[in-house]
Amino acid sequence: MPMTTARVTIDPSFRVGPAHRRLFGSFVEHMGRCVYGGVFEPGHPEADALGLRRDVLELTRELGVSVVRYPGGNFVSSYRWEDGVGPAGDRPRRLDLAWKSIETNAFGLDEFMHWTREAGVEPMLAVNLGTRGVQEACDLLEYANHPGGTHFSDLRRKHGVDEPYGVKLWCLGNELDGPWQVGHKTADEYGRLAAETARAMKLIDPTISLVACGSSNRGMPTFAGWEATVLEHTYEFVDYISAHTYYDPSDGDRASILASAVDMDAFIREVVATADHIAAKQRHKRRLQISFDEWNVWYQSRLRTDMDRDWVEAPALIEDTYTATDAVVVGDLLMTLLRHADRVGVACQAQLANVIAPIRTGTNGPAWRQTIFHPFALTARHARGTVLRTEPTGPTHETKRYGDVSTVDTVATHDEETGALTVFAVNRGDRDLTLDLDLRAFDTAHGEEHLAIHASDAVNDAAAPDRVTPIAHDLPTVDSGRSSVRLRAASWNLIRFTTS
Repeated sequence: MPMTTARVTIDPSFRVGPAHRRLFGSFVEHMGRCVYGGVFEPGHPEADALGLRRDVLELTRELGVSVVRYPGGNFVSSYRWEDGVGPAGDRPRRLDLAWKSIETNAFGLDEFMHWTREAGVEPMLAVNLGTRGVQEACDLLEYANHPGGTHFSDLRRKHGVDEPYGVKLWCLGNELDGPWQVGHKTADEYGRLAAETARAMKLIDPTISLVACGSSNRGMPTFAGWEATVLEHTYEFVDYISAHTYYDPSDGDRASILASAVDMDAFIREVVATADHIAAKQRHKRRLQISFDEWNVWYQSRLRTDMDRDWVEAPALIEDTYTATDAVVVGDLLMTLLRHADRVGVACQAQLANVIAPIRTGTNGPAWRQTIFHPFALTARHARGTVLRTEPTGPTHETKRYGDVSTVDTVATHDEETGALTVFAVNRGDRDLTLDLDLRAFDTAHGEEHLAIHASDAVNDAAAPDRVTPIAHDLPTVDSGRSSVRLRAASWNLIRFTTS
């Protein structure tokens, strides 16, 4: 059967915006074994003096993570931040209502901040607006960012941290539109509380950036109306509105799961439209950005089974083992975030270790890269400089969830300093095709590399941690400003050129 052809023009004038480093964020929540047994495991052969796993730190750096959101997630909505500071032996044990577990508080804010320095990532902290409010958020900000001479800043100094942490990114609660959330609120209730909290926090530190809670997913019955109401209250005080989404392959509908980015793309466009409507209504010149601070592939049906148990410490929760197909989906979702780099300023894949994560660990055992580790690491490494707008033309195919979708999706980045041009391309279809690249605007381009991940049921695990890795294909050639690249069926591809 002859291969189908898709075509795309790559031009440095077709700019979207900078390839923000904050698009390559991750998420550490006190959930399952993400913290305890993931990033933190005292007594492990790879643990340092503070109990941080050095093997997980090394993989975090390799993954290219830029920012990490903490401590939740659902966990934050009943969390007392004060429980996680000070001498570890004095910290209380609490019931965690979000994940039906016992929280020891052996790991808290000070440990997390030390971990971020070791990992070389920017912290993004969430405040509890479920069971707490304005005062507790201000107390936490004072502890974290005020130099000294006040109760909470001096408490930090007493705990051995003289210099303020200087955290710049703050989330005003988490998923408070969801009835599963402790402290669930209506849009008006949350909007007013978020506005008052934001106003007070910026009095303490006007240099911070704040994220208001958007919808927990695009399918929520309150979606768009929630954003509009919340922003009616908060627009003048916040810098971002959040978005969360997960894509579940459990039903075996491979064509639909491979097209998940179509839904993410629509989600982003609709949130932008809602935010811009409020900007017009309230006469704001400033345009909000989106913080897409939870996203991933997640076999969600498995959570119900995981929660059917007694109260225990750090239970294993949704430790999904990802297939190569899931990695192709993750690569396409990253491409979508890049495509909207003009309006998506922060993004965090959930979560970093063990819990629906690119990094898995064994208790007192090894750490390894899941299949989804690879498209994230490659995109974080090579998506540099400016994101370029691409409009591929080519075949379409039908899906059960999303109707008729484009078979080929592309985005490109160009780094003027190094001359690196990177094209990211996905073939969502079930047969090979040729992608014709018009590179005439880059008259000195020559091919450097073509790596791909091909969809399959293959997984990485402790026994075979490198079963799925990117596959090198023929070096792309350029002739008279054009290049033709073969995209295998159901594959995610990274195609690199040098233009200097």
